[in-house]
Amino acid sequence: MSDQTHLNRIEQDPEVMAGKPVVRGTRLTVEFILKLLAHGSSEDEILAEYTGLTREDIRACLFFAQKMVGDTSFVPRESA
Repeated sequence: MSDQTHLNRIEQDPEVMAGKPVVRGTRLTVEFILKLLAHGSSEDEILAEYTGLTREDIRACLFFAQKMVGDTSFVPRESA
């Protein structure tokens, strides 16, 4: 999956979750997904709990986080 495809799965809208980055089409924040992973939840457990979520969505959250901490010139693009 390309970098842009990953980033397209994440959106920010001031009207959704106070503008935090979320998985497109959901109210699941990147922060929430990362917290689940950090606390030991497996991808399979997360997917079983949040049926609209895909494995690619989880990977997009990880990629988004990597971009945020790894590239100081990266600025998340705003949704139209």
